[in-house]
Amino acid sequence: MSPPPPLGRSRKRASHVFDAALDDAELVAARAALAQGRWTEVRELLAATGDDWDRRGHRCDVLAREPSTTAWIRDWRLAEPESADAAVLLAHAAVHRALRGKERSEKARTACREAAARVPADPTPWLALLLLERSLGHEEDVVRLFDEVRHRHPEHHHAHYLMLARLAERRPGAGQDPLHEVYDFATWAAEQVPAHSPLAVLPVVAHAERYRVLATAGSESHDPLASGHWSSRRARQVMKASFDWWLEWETPGGAPAGTAHPRAFVDLNFLAHATHCEGRSAEAAALFHRIGRYATEAPWSYPDRDPHEAYTAARAAALGTA
Repeated sequence: MSPPPPLGRSRKRASHVFDAALDDAELVAARAALAQGRWTEVRELLAATGDDWDRRGHRCDVLAREPSTTAWIRDWRLAEPESADAAVLLAHAAVHRALRGKERSEKARTACREAAARVPADPTPWLALLLLERSLGHEEDVVRLFDEVRHRHPEHHHAHYLMLARLAERRPGAGQDPLHEVYDFATWAAEQVPAHSPLAVLPVVAHAERYRVLATAGSESHDPLASGHWSSRRARQVMKASFDWWLEWETPGGAPAGTAHPRAFVDLNFLAHATHCEGRSAEAAALFHRIGRYATEAPWSYPDRDPHEAYTAARAAALGTA
C-alpha cells in the first residue's frame, strides 16, 4: 500500500471511512448491541476490561460517541443504580453531547465528578473531563485534569495526546520555535515511561500537532512535503528515534506479551506520516500498509478528529478556496 497522496490531490470520499473503535472487535460488537438496546453486553465488556485503563478509556470514549448511548445507559442505571460502569459511561456520553452542543457543559462536568466519586482509582471519569476542557476549558483546568489522570495512570495514552494537542496551540504566531513548550512536554513525558511504552512516539506527535497549528495559522504550507517544518534537523532526529523504537517494538520479544495497545494505529499513523515527510518512502509504505484503512490524509488526523474534514479544510485552504 503506497502512502497517501499530497494534500493537493483528491481522493474518493469512501476511502475516508474511519471507525474510532479501530480493531477492537469486542468493542464493535458491544456497540452494535447497545444500538439495539442490549446494554448487558456493554456491562460485560466493561467488566472484562477491568483496570486496563487505556483500553477502558478507549472503549468508554467510543461507546459514548453513539447518539443512542445516553438513553440506553439510563435504562441500565435504572436497572442497576449502583453500577459504577454505567455512571462512568453516562458521564462520557454527557461530555460528547456537550461537545456537540446537545448538553450543558456544567451538567456534563457534574456527571463526571459524580462518576469519579464512585471509583476514586479510575482515571476514566477524569479523562472525560479532560476531553471536555481540552475544547471548552481554561488552560489551568486542562493541566489540573491531566494531572488527575496521570496520578491514577501515569502512562495514559489518550490523556497525553489531548495534552499535547492543547499545548501545541499555545503561541501560534511563534512559528517554528524549537523551544516551544509542546516539545519540552513531549520529551519529558517520553522520558518518564518504560522503554516499551507507546508514549515513546510523543515527540513525533508533538511535531505533528505543532505543524497542524502552524498550517492553520498560515505560517506553514498545508502540503507537509513542501513544509520546512518536516525537514529540520530536530524533526529528523525525532523521527529516527521514534522509528527505531517502533522497529524494536515490532521485533519478536521487543514488546512484553499481551501489551498490544488499543490505540496503536494512532501512533502508527503519526509515525507513518512523519516518515513519509522525511522521504523514507519504502519505510512509510510499510507503516501505511500496517495501518490499512485507518491511515489518514493529514499528519495530525487521528480518531479525535474526522480525517476527511481535516483533509478537506486543509486542501481548501491550500488552494485558496477556504
